[in-house]
Amino acid sequence: MNKSAVVIVLILAAGCAAQTARDEGRRLVEQGRTEEGIRRLEQGVKANPNDTELRNYHARTRDLYVTQLLYEGERARMLGRSDEAIAAFGRALEFSAGNARAQAGLEAVGAEQKQRAAVAQAQALFDGGSAEQALEILKKVLGGNPSQKDAQALQRRIEESRTRSVAAAPQLKPEFRKPVTLEFRDALLKSIFEVLSRTSGINFVFDRDVRPDLKATIYVRDTTIEDAVNFLLVTNQLEKKVLNENTILIYPNLPNKVRDYQELVVKSFYLGNADVKQTLNMIKTVVKTRDVFIDDRLNLLVMRDTPEAIRLAEKLIAAQDLAEPEVILELEVLEVTRSKMQNLGLQYPTQIAAGIEGAAGPGQATLTELQNFSSDLVTVTVTDPAIVMNLKRQDSDTNLLANPRIRVKNREKAKVHIGDRLPVITTTSTANVGVSESVQYLDIGLKLDVEPNVYLDDQVAIKVGLEVSNVVQEIRTLGGTVTYRIGTRNTATVLRVANGETQVLAGLIQDEDRRTADKVPGLGDLPMLGRLFTNNNDNRTKTEIVLLITPYVVRNLDRPAPSALEVDSGTEGSLGAAPLRLSGTGASPAVSAQQRALPISEAQPPAAGGTASPAAVQTVLLSAPVQAQAGREFAVAVSVPPGVAGNVRVDLVYDAGRLQAVGIEGAPGRVQLAVTGMTTVRFQALEGQSGPARISVDNISAVGAVGAGGETIALSAPVPVTVNITP
Repeated sequence: MNKSAVVIVLILAAGCAAQTARDEGRRLVEQGRTEEGIRRLEQGVKANPNDTELRNYHARTRDLYVTQLLYEGERARMLGRSDEAIAAFGRALEFSAGNARAQAGLEAVGAEQKQRAAVAQAQALFDGGSAEQALEILKKVLGGNPSQKDAQALQRRIEESRTRSVAAAPQLKPEFRKPVTLEFRDALLKSIFEVLSRTSGINFVFDRDVRPDLKATIYVRDTTIEDAVNFLLVTNQLEKKVLNENTILIYPNLPNKVRDYQELVVKSFYLGNADVKQTLNMIKTVVKTRDVFIDDRLNLLVMRDTPEAIRLAEKLIAAQDLAEPEVILELEVLEVTRSKMQNLGLQYPTQIAAGIEGAAGPGQATLTELQNFSSDLVTVTVTDPAIVMNLKRQDSDTNLLANPRIRVKNREKAKVHIGDRLPVITTTSTANVGVSESVQYLDIGLKLDVEPNVYLDDQVAIKVGLEVSNVVQEIRTLGGTVTYRIGTRNTATVLRVANGETQVLAGLIQDEDRRTADKVPGLGDLPMLGRLFTNNNDNRTKTEIVLLITPYVVRNLDRPAPSALEVDSGTEGSLGAAPLRLSGTGASPAVSAQQRALPISEAQPPAAGGTASPAAVQTVLLSAPVQAQAGREFAVAVSVPPGVAGNVRVDLVYDAGRLQAVGIEGAPGRVQLAVTGMTTVRFQALEGQSGPARISVDNISAVGAVGAGGETIALSAPVPVTVNITP
């Protein structure tokens, strides 16, 4: 074999190998094994680098698959599925090393994972009472990604909590909840309040219009001072306003005084699901608010009312502003048609015509022609062909299937039309104008109307309207206009099915049987021989429509907790007021023996300088960030333990060489604080002073600090914290 033959054989072998690789790769891709197909094509390209067609097909297939992986990764990242996104971007890099979009996607996923971890940390801090530190973390997250939804939601919650705490009315000190026994008959009201003031240490300030001669009678035992005061106020048509923790203003419950003393709040509600007009009607009906405004464009409701009415409106709106249920309806419509047709027999001409045809034309003859009558004048016409033998039989089965899946909101209508829109031309003739034509379209085919109603137990009631229509006959008028005869079958029903249950609607059957016999008169009626002069045409058509409908509840109504469904709304005259009750405390486990109700004659204020032995020792809480950057500000929170109330003062000692208190005057290195609940101090890390900065609490003064049950509390200093200052 010469060299040319060897070269030709090698070329043919290489071409066969490339073709094999291309065919195998294409087959694997078509089977859905895309990655295996691409790798097989890559092997073929390496073995046959000069095959342009194979190389182009491999590159095109690989690029399409990489684009698909990038799309899947972006979609998973947008939905918060980090693991799926990382897997998709990683596979994209396997087939397209160094792909910029895949690398950027992986970096974005990593950043989002860190952001979610930071938001989780902020949530934990907020739940633990460190709202300022949580806000600092959220600001950093939103600085890098302003559209981070979890961070936005948590920031909104913290700001709402802060706003609510700032706007909250002052609270009386715990002594106002001490149990007492009152026994007064026709005593001056101001004298009763004077005794209560000496007993509890609460100051009562009276409006000038409170009558000095008001008298009251009260006999109560083991009742808190707060309940007794409320009872005295209501029975004497008076109202109170808390000015600070130990002062109450008492004024007549008259419209002009209420307008002068009662504070009003403006609150904006952005509704996510409820209709703002329906919410407006609810607020006007239940809360009786007159100063209310709505914005349909923003679905916003703004109301101005008392804080009690605002709180009541918040609870009502929270119970109403819920996402509506949604359901996916899986529909399957089948139209089963069976037809049989048989046309068998001899078809003879139905007409035989005879006539005269003269020189003047058919049907005309002159007298001379009639006098000389011949066979040439006679014409005979028979339908062509004269005899036809029909030998035809046809059987047909037809199944038409529609399988739509539609997602519908609760109590909303959904429509499905599968078919054609048939044009119908209407001609209008107008005097002195002329003739005009207009076109209207008629829907034919399958039309389905559904309206679901989702119940709380995941049962779904569905209104179903089904119509199946088709063109039966085309009719042309004398003027040339085409009209149609439409055959239709429809049904309407309401059914209730469980979630995931399939309901079948069937029985829309049309059974048509037509038998036609064309016979030669007389001859066709002969026994046996009559079949030779008869043509039979039999048609039978049977059609049935079957509808299968299956609902899948995607989201049902998230019913609020029972505590949100029933709330106290006050009285008709005082909306949102606390219930008027006289609470017995004698048997309450939260009241110690030293707190038992005393007769009012024995109740005296504590002696000056007297101290009580502490019943419990608790620790002041101190929280600060682990590190801070030089030149930046950070917050340090000092708070009393939960349930502790009273006048607590502390000294916050800090490293003045590395830290500087912001907005607070005083000696460097020490800040004096009055702590009520939680107090926050902002510090600035000094430039060029990196290293650890120590912060501690000293000189704790807890005069009158009591726990939730009224017991005396002693407070101890917490462990100092260290903030690492970084350059």
